[in-house]
Amino acid sequence: MKFQGVDYYQIDDLLSEEEKMTRTMAREFLENEVEPLVAGAFHEEKPLDLEKIAPKMGQLGMIGAFIPEEYGCAGANYVTFGLICQEVERVDSALRTFIAVESGLVMYPIWRYGSEAQKKKWLPLVARGEKVGCFGLTEPNRGSDVASMETVAKKTAGGWVINGTKQWISEASVADFAVVWAQTDEGIRGFIVERGTGGFTQTFQARKGSMRASDVGELGFADCKVPAESMLPEGKGLRAPFSCLNQARYGISWGAIGAAMDCYETALNYAKEREQFGAPIAAYQLVQLKLVTMLIEITKAQLLSYRLGRLMDEGKASHAHISLAKKNNVATARLCARLARETLGANGISLDYSPMRHMANIESVYTYEGTDDVHTLILGQDITGISAFRRELSGG
Repeated sequence: MKFQGVDYYQIDDLLSEEEKMTRTMAREFLENEVEPLVAGAFHEEKPLDLEKIAPKMGQLGMIGAFIPEEYGCAGANYVTFGLICQEVERVDSALRTFIAVESGLVMYPIWRYGSEAQKKKWLPLVARGEKVGCFGLTEPNRGSDVASMETVAKKTAGGWVINGTKQWISEASVADFAVVWAQTDEGIRGFIVERGTGGFTQTFQARKGSMRASDVGELGFADCKVPAESMLPEGKGLRAPFSCLNQARYGISWGAIGAAMDCYETALNYAKEREQFGAPIAAYQLVQLKLVTMLIEITKAQLLSYRLGRLMDEGKASHAHISLAKKNNVATARLCARLARETLGANGISLDYSPMRHMANIESVYTYEGTDDVHTLILGQDITGISAFRRELSGG
């Protein structure tokens, strides 16, 4: 059965025809060409083939949708980008991760902080799906504490020398280039490091229980020499990478709705068909409670992301607004995956159905781009004016 959408509060009435048309286009492409591949890729931990998929997504304007048209992108609004993320994550979180990384963590920093030459070189290539980038921020010993990153870039006569390691990097082993953040004497700076650069290694990370259809890995820098023009000239300090994370977190808030909707629809259809004790299980109160709970939480999440998208388009959204939507909507997807799995009973653990796969994937989404706890602290600081990120420990 083709997906019809979940829209209990008629949110579609608030969308433009162009926004709905883009969503339909993305949905049809994903259902026809990607969805049949996902379960096998997850089971075998064999990442989806981006060499085949990315160019097709590029042709449809799905990559970097909100980047201006002058750089070969769709120039769409943030609501449209959100709807794309929603449709992609309904199929699998790994592919929405790709869209969010390319758009918010690779293209956005080049567009916002790069030179005109960097923009003209890389943005059209990524938008068309001809090149894949990755975002090097998280480290083995430094996740949320970005300010203490250990990767260092030293200035030399001919450019920069980078040393360090980045871990849990989406598209790490297949990326044609990386946007890497490092400590310098000038503060934290971003660099574009191309595949094949001496001292730059890219490794696939296997044995994952989550995001198994995604390429996740490690970036290594051992006296990695890059030219001076590889640095993003306008990006300096923590504000730069954090602004990129906000773009990706926004996409996650919509993507999580997609995963939740798929879980809800799967559970609803199953409950109406599965018979026990002489009646469909949808006839029983406890099953209806699960379905109603999912619908309520999905509807609230939809309203949150819709309003956030309009605020983004008006330039009125704050980082705390984005944190609230990311925190709430990922928790909603987590809840819906669990309730859907319960509704399917023993069949719920089978990869013939999607909830168990979504349940595994959403654990990564719950942690990356700011853990749930970090978003709680962001919101807490915003409403109280008091930061709870650090504690001064007394000696004694």
